[in-house]
Amino acid sequence: MPAQLLRYQCAFANGVPDSRVRSDYTVRMPRTSAGLLMYRRRAGQVELLLVHPGGPFWKNRDEGAWSIPKGEVAPGEDELAAAKREFQEETGLQPTGELIALGTITQKAGKIVHAWAFEGDCDPRLIRSNDFRVEWPAGSGRFRTFAEIDRAEFFAMAEARRKLNPAQTVFLDKLSAALEAGS
Repeated sequence: MPAQLLRYQCAFANGVPDSRVRSDYTVRMPRTSAGLLMYRRRAGQVELLLVHPGGPFWKNRDEGAWSIPKGEVAPGEDELAAAKREFQEETGLQPTGELIALGTITQKAGKIVHAWAFEGDCDPRLIRSNDFRVEWPAGSGRFRTFAEIDRAEFFAMAEARRKLNPAQTVFLDKLSAALEAGS
């Protein structure tokens, strides 16, 4: 989905309103996403459910390409409601249980991501996501449909840190601190 654009007209000359001077400006607003990080405890170790984005751009990317299940927040939508909706759309699972707030980060391209964590379990092989349609190859006029996520997997904390989008590793630190504090 393209970044939101804010369009406005300026009718000022030298800081003074002037109806004879009009200029159109477009300002690119950062996209906002929200997501949930599911974790489980196995053999005394915390494991994290990460998803790999589908589509041709991500096909051969691995380390640094994985993400928490997340998606864009609709205008006026509550971030937590969006996180729950996106988790369900991307995994087919209904999130349940107590949520741990993980805060907000800004990714390299400027996307703002809000996240929460919860304890749960599933078989990642059974996860099914929504599809999306994209022109592929780019500029060809042909459109193809791909799964929004092509796979999901539980990773131990150290491996999740390598797989995850680098900006999102802050969420791992916050979850670790919350679990150590007994939240």
